[in-house]
Amino acid sequence: MGPVTGSYFDGQHAGRHRVEVTLDEGAGMLIVTGPSLPEPLHWPLGQLRALEDLARDYSLTLTLHAETEDESPRDPARLTIREPAMTARIREICPDLRRRDVHRGTWRKLLTRSALAVAAVVLMLFVILPRMADTLASIIPIEREIAFGKSVIAQMERALGAADLGDLRCNGDEGRAALDRMVARLTEGQSLQYDLNVQVFDHDMVNAFAAPGGQVVMMRGLIEDSNGPDAVAAVLAHEIGHVEARDATRIALRAAGSAGLLSMVLGDFTGGTIAVVLGERIMQASYTREAEAAADVFALDMLNAAGVDSSGMAEFFDYIGELQGDAFQIPEYLSTHPASDARAERARENAETQDATIPVLSETDWQALKGICG
Repeated sequence: MGPVTGSYFDGQHAGRHRVEVTLDEGAGMLIVTGPSLPEPLHWPLGQLRALEDLARDYSLTLTLHAETEDESPRDPARLTIREPAMTARIREICPDLRRRDVHRGTWRKLLTRSALAVAAVVLMLFVILPRMADTLASIIPIEREIAFGKSVIAQMERALGAADLGDLRCNGDEGRAALDRMVARLTEGQSLQYDLNVQVFDHDMVNAFAAPGGQVVMMRGLIEDSNGPDAVAAVLAHEIGHVEARDATRIALRAAGSAGLLSMVLGDFTGGTIAVVLGERIMQASYTREAEAAADVFALDMLNAAGVDSSGMAEFFDYIGELQGDAFQIPEYLSTHPASDARAERARENAETQDATIPVLSETDWQALKGICG
């Protein structure tokens, strides 16, 4: 078929060559001739590749498959044909025209580099960032930690679905007064490094968690599902133990670092990922066994010093343990503060050694605390 006129660029010079193109199907060749070409070009049909980014309905721009040092093994030369019958026939008889060529071994290199990239991210997330967070948690000034904690609390509210800051905070006057009396009872005579800020969020999640700088949040669901004020006091004392050990600061720093790294990897530079991941990570904080055991010891010591019966702690763990077999009722507290028979037994054994105890709240105050969210 042909010859038809076309335009040829050799890829070495800017000049365009006006050429004639003949389709020799018998020889399986596209033959290109022209007065400015030193000799005719013979392009095998099996090596023709269409440049889709330069494609037009009325034209076809071609190049040749060839081994090069570029990403795509293509000859730098370009041939443009605008004759409809010729372009239609080439598209019909050249099955590899739209084939995407890559160098041999390219996929292996991509997989290797991808695996190395994933390994680097995993190393950062699970080794380097945790160690950096542990170091920073031990040296960050308390006043900055407090400011950081307030920011974390705001992110928690966002993660829980609050439209505006403060929407979830329960501040019923009588309930707030009862909560303050509980905190005062537990902390009397204690030498704490933080001024505690204990709040209740209006959410049915059975959970409590600590944030940096003396911030502690308990959910309405935890208070409602507890069998008495002593159980709530035990949970609160446990969270204060995490605060005093700066466990909350460590995990917040890890979450912030992890979220920042993921934001860079995922291309989210607006801070949305950091805000959501930070809030959710704190609420679902999973401390080490050592940190949990230390917080339990701290809580028992605090209950002993305050003269509060630690049987409430044991009964709380017994309660959530009974729900472990019910997938629809397992409280979030099970995943964040794993209950066990051993922990309940330790609290029960401690109660047997306590001197006379007094409930942390009166019945009137307990009812007021349960109604703190109105």
